[in-house]
Amino acid sequence: MALRLVFMGTPDFAVPTLVEIHGAGHDVAAVYTRAPQPAGRGLELKPSVVAREAERLHLPILTPKTLKGADADAAMRAHRADAAVVVAYGLILPKPILDAFPLGCFNLHASLLPRWRGAAPINRAIMAGDHETGVTVMKMDEGLDTGGVVMQQGRVQLDSDWTAGEIHDKLKLIGASLMLLALAALEKGQLHLTPQATEGVTYAAKIDKGETRVDWTRPWKQIHDHCRGLSPFPGAWCELAGAGRIKILRTTKGEGNGPPGRVLDDKLTIACGSGAVRLVELQRAGKQPMAADEFLRGTPVAPATVLH
Repeated sequence: MALRLVFMGTPDFAVPTLVEIHGAGHDVAAVYTRAPQPAGRGLELKPSVVAREAERLHLPILTPKTLKGADADAAMRAHRADAAVVVAYGLILPKPILDAFPLGCFNLHASLLPRWRGAAPINRAIMAGDHETGVTVMKMDEGLDTGGVVMQQGRVQLDSDWTAGEIHDKLKLIGASLMLLALAALEKGQLHLTPQATEGVTYAAKIDKGETRVDWTRPWKQIHDHCRGLSPFPGAWCELAGAGRIKILRTTKGEGNGPPGRVLDDKLTIACGSGAVRLVELQRAGKQPMAADEFLRGTPVAPATVLH
């Protein structure tokens, strides 16, 4: 017997899960997502990608600014849903909302909890130099990603050059399949919760713009992980005289040594505090991403140039 569900999500990461649960025959009573946001030069209001997918699937869409208060609670209970599925929604679910579903609220989180609780688990895992990651389905409580674990899937190896964007695209598909398995267990009354470990807890704070600039005095591996962990968004960056701010979207290990930030050759190998990185993909302000050789054709960078 299919479950009656409320789906709550906003970004691209949430779309495969919505598609999977709808395709599996579950009754999606409503889709909660972020309200349309101004975007582009004309600041036209654009719906979230989840809203666009819900519209394609002919599902009811709600975009409340808050879930606090009696009205929000009553509106949620009016759906008479068995459970909620939450994937990167963006609003805090207060206790009355969590209690509105007889079977509970189930969150898909892009890490192997309790490691990397919080807003930016994929970015932080890569920036910290982790060697693996995965996804977790947990039953939500009032804490920050502290609920009991329903299922985990992962041990996704973080290839030494993979970016946050590439890991994101792998995990969103793995996560959608895992949520479907969790809901199948929930239907059958066979879902079991495992309390999260009290050791190994880390927090994935939201990325602050102030930490995105590249610090060339750091070792090459830390700079490499910093750049790929912030790619494609918000993007690590540095400044190049005559070209302004440059986003660094992809790097790899380089060869050579020199003063931090110095260009060592004609292939954009840059000296770090120890070792070097080679820039593979870059983006100038207002331009499309481009490979390093293409960038150099339009913006020559001589060896011994210093990036800041």
